[in-house]
Amino acid sequence: MVRRATSLANLDLNLLVILRELLRERNVTRAAHQVGITQPAASAALGRLRRHFGDELLERTRGGFVLTPLGAQLATQIETVCAGVERLFSTDPAFRPMDSEREFVLLMPDYVLAALGEGLSRAMHDEAPGTRLHVKVVHESMPADLLETLRVIDGIVSVPMPRFQVAGIRGTEVFRDRWVCVVAADNSVGEHLELADLERLPWVVPHHPDGEYPPTSPLAPLFARLSARPQVAVRVDSYQATPYFVAGTDRVAVMQRRLALRFADRPDLRLLECPGDPPPIVETLWWHAKNDEDDAHTWFRSMVARASKDGDGHPSR
Repeated sequence: MVRRATSLANLDLNLLVILRELLRERNVTRAAHQVGITQPAASAALGRLRRHFGDELLERTRGGFVLTPLGAQLATQIETVCAGVERLFSTDPAFRPMDSEREFVLLMPDYVLAALGEGLSRAMHDEAPGTRLHVKVVHESMPADLLETLRVIDGIVSVPMPRFQVAGIRGTEVFRDRWVCVVAADNSVGEHLELADLERLPWVVPHHPDGEYPPTSPLAPLFARLSARPQVAVRVDSYQATPYFVAGTDRVAVMQRRLALRFADRPDLRLLECPGDPPPIVETLWWHAKNDEDDAHTWFRSMVARASKDGDGHPSR
């Protein structure tokens, strides 16, 4: 469906507020309470929004209301739009962390969450206790349209990929890491693994498709040095879950050091240097160029940098 551009002069911008709460709460009564209006007034506003968009936005099911596809699309945009309008009409546009209630949205793999999540939480709580953080975890792959994704969220933490190298996307390195191997404490391998050990031991592999190792894998250079394709015994959709499938077996996992160190005190596991000299892991914070001059976003980027200072991934206390 093609939509015509709508003049701001014809819009009731008060509908933005109720739209945001309807999309958040997915419940007319709760949305009315959040905005401070009556339930009939909220229902009337929902009716106006439905007529404007030509869509139900919220559909009733047995379990309650759910978002329509258009409603879900608007939900990814409304927070950024409302935050921009609030900043535009603020009598004091300067960002003051201690007074802010802004929500920041960050997308990252669960490994990065383990490496800097606690540090970021502490840093933001110390400087801006009223701010909110919404962390989205990447389960399999990055969104298809990274530029559009970054238009509606505050950032993505990821290793550099060609898809990030487009106009409109900015990036800065936040930390580096290296690969280590994790084996059971009673595994027959010695204290120094060889490539031959990686070729004969069964592997535990996170986020790995059922097929050949993709050339875009961060471990692709290491795989290229192996004379035989590793035998995958366990595939799991989580970096943090990997060690649980190594303990008590003859398996091996190649993991990021920051994450592996969180399991270093387990007596049933050993951490060993990874053979083959795999390249370092470079994690980068990516954001949309529209946020370059946003004081709040600049502050948020500094919080991510502060959280990543400790090379072992343990937040400063």
